Amino acid sequence: METARQGFAALADPTRQAILGLLQTKVLTVGELAGQLTVSRPAVSQHMKVLKHAQLVREERAGTRHYFGLNASGFAELRSQIDNMWQSALTSFAAYVAHQESVKKLPARNQKRKESNP
Repeated sequence: METARQGFAALADPTRQAILGLLQTKVLTVGELAGQLTVSRPAVSQHMKVLKHAQLVREERAGTRHYFGLNASGFAELRSQIDNMWQSALTSFAAYVAHQESVKKLPARNQKRKESNP
């Protein structure tokens, strides 16, 4: 649950959303990411630290280079959390609708009783 919370917080930032969009097609270094964004390399590094902590990206090292890509398991955990929230919302809504239907039927029954007892 804590990882999901960190993931949602990480996704709230537009720059991190842009970074994740760039990483959808291939792994990139911080320099490559910074070259495609309007923020500095140190800023991209800070965003990558947040995304790594939230387990939304993975890092692979090759010599002195650090390559970043999307972490599918981190996104799967977020999706699972969203699915659980959605299912809970649907269940609550179904209960509300059922309750409203039963409330609508009560006055009709009471009305019939009044009509049959003058």
